[in-house]
Amino acid sequence: MKRNHIDIVTMGCSKNLVDSEQLMRQFEAAGYSVAHDPAQPQGEIAVINTCGFIGDAKEESVNMILDFAQAKEEGRLKQLYVMGCLSERYRDELKAEIPQVDKFYGKFDWKGLLADLGKAYHNELRTERALTTPRHYAYLKISEGCDRTCSYCAIPLITGKHISRPIEEILEEVRRLSEQGVKEYQVIAQDLTYYGLDLYKKQMLPALIEQMADIDGVEWIRLHYAYPAHFPMDLLRVMRERPNVCNYLDIALQHISDRVLINMRRHVTSAETYRLLGDLRREVPNIHIRTTLMVGHPGEGAAEFEELKEFVRQARFERMGAFAYSAEEDTYSATHFIDDIPNEVKEARLDEIMRLQQQISAEISAGKIGQTFKAMIDREEGDYYIGRTEYDSPEVDPEVLIRKTDTSLLQIGHFYNVKITDAEEFDLYGTVFL
Repeated sequence: MKRNHIDIVTMGCSKNLVDSEQLMRQFEAAGYSVAHDPAQPQGEIAVINTCGFIGDAKEESVNMILDFAQAKEEGRLKQLYVMGCLSERYRDELKAEIPQVDKFYGKFDWKGLLADLGKAYHNELRTERALTTPRHYAYLKISEGCDRTCSYCAIPLITGKHISRPIEEILEEVRRLSEQGVKEYQVIAQDLTYYGLDLYKKQMLPALIEQMADIDGVEWIRLHYAYPAHFPMDLLRVMRERPNVCNYLDIALQHISDRVLINMRRHVTSAETYRLLGDLRREVPNIHIRTTLMVGHPGEGAAEFEELKEFVRQARFERMGAFAYSAEEDTYSATHFIDDIPNEVKEARLDEIMRLQQQISAEISAGKIGQTFKAMIDREEGDYYIGRTEYDSPEVDPEVLIRKTDTSLLQIGHFYNVKITDAEEFDLYGTVFL
């Protein structure tokens, strides 16, 4: 057991990861050594940053807490703290059920952990982080919370109202990260499209991205988690004009049936969705669109599901994920609808729509054979260098595998022109032009 050492475990999304990285930087400033996501506790203190989005994520977070609680009981850990989304929402219940935890913090009051350890919070370090990602890319959180009222989503219950970070604070963070060698930025938020409305009384995402693109050293900017209603169309001009803004957009659409969209409280229609997708593809040639769909929401009958499948066929998303509806406590759906679609029907629909998308993704990947793309090299793995194109976000999208040869000594974190020679369902293969 290492003295003055803290292990931090992050559950859930990249937004949680940013919170962990900020906390790690504060711990380092306080004189601790810190490890992220260790296989088992190494130090005297452990902090678990939890996820509370859906049932599976909540269960995973609880199991992780129990594992570390057992380590504490066995004397392999002295202090255990829990923070994050699950703790924000179920703090009292968790206290009662897992008394081995020394203290629970929520999503936003984790600074109190430093005080409880007898350490000061350094406000001058508020835009600094101890990166857990490879040093050439980072996640950049530009806001917290969400003002949407989607029927199925518990996130606003956890994170509260949308709060945008000031533009200058974000740009200061990007400049600092760029000076440290970060070249690629995954811009994240619960809802990117809402950015700026609270602070500046207008949508400011296009202006923010344009200013980010002007910073020296910023080579790729990729956008995650946009919302289709009231989409800031000037963003498409920025994507088209700025070569370091990737032709990539992650925009969760959830469904296409008007009946289901109304039940979901999405405030967008089927016709508006099709129109937006047409605008995206027309204004930004070669754009790759990532989306998330939901099956089994109350009101989705066989006809609505068939409509969703036809939507997938027509839209031909380059990237798509899906999940089955589950009623989350205190959400609008849970209190206003009966969850009357059997789980086996939901799972069958999920499997069917993912099989459909897998065929589309395979066709799109095969269409890249013979083309040359700029690729970032992330790591070495066995006989291959592993890279990504501008159309591939870390951890969720396909990768490019480049076989090692005596003549291709590639550097991690550098860009190369890669000609695609073959394609599988989830990966591309290529050769480098040095």
